[in-house]
Amino acid sequence: MRGEHAVQAEGLTKRFGEFVAVDHVDLTIERGDIFGFLGPNGAGKSTTIRMLCGLMTPSEGRAEVLGLDVAREPEMIRSRIGYMSQRSSLYNDLTVSELLNFYARVYGLSDAERRVKVAGWIDRAGLAGRERQLVGTLSGGWRQRLALGCAILHRPELLLLDEPTSGTDPVQRREFWELIYRFGDEGTTVLVTTHYMDEAEHCGTLAFIHGGRIIAQGTPAGIKRAAGMPTLEDVFVSLMSGDETRHG
Repeated sequence: MRGEHAVQAEGLTKRFGEFVAVDHVDLTIERGDIFGFLGPNGAGKSTTIRMLCGLMTPSEGRAEVLGLDVAREPEMIRSRIGYMSQRSSLYNDLTVSELLNFYARVYGLSDAERRVKVAGWIDRAGLAGRERQLVGTLSGGWRQRLALGCAILHRPELLLLDEPTSGTDPVQRREFWELIYRFGDEGTTVLVTTHYMDEAEHCGTLAFIHGGRIIAQGTPAGIKRAAGMPTLEDVFVSLMSGDETRHG
């Protein structure tokens, strides 16, 4: 299985004492896919992502990210991925430009690369004119764009986004997803967690997780067809009500 997929997990499990947060998850994400991970709060989405990032060690099972073992090679994984958490840590007393340059140095970019990457993201994300604005004064939508920029300056092969549009309005969500689509078009693999069904419709592949278990997986159209339902929202409501039949 080594290197064939962006992500491949088999029996991935995480326990905290007696509590099983992630319960024998099998997951395959093809390179270049935009993969949506859906589920209610506490379903195990964030814990799964943290294991794939090498930030948590699995209690059981195994996973490879970009051909690297998450338990044995976490440092190598972190150098090749971008990770944006639900509550990305942004230094409020830095300016937009200072923050991006700080992360570029953390990633080890040369001075020449840093200037090009920072200027490129400021232009691409519509942050031009805000370079000297303090991060702490930015609205939620601008902060999300900035956090995304901090995660992608080193052009990662895999981008993991944990509910990146939480707390933003519909217009900001649409603009944020336009940025995500561009990454997909450029060949970057994206794993994004969400609870918005309209966002899920635009993913290439989806997995529903509930109680730490994958309960449906496939393309949006395939999941709806297997469930005999017209919308993903209908499927989601049905699954959350207790019908945990695997679809897809």
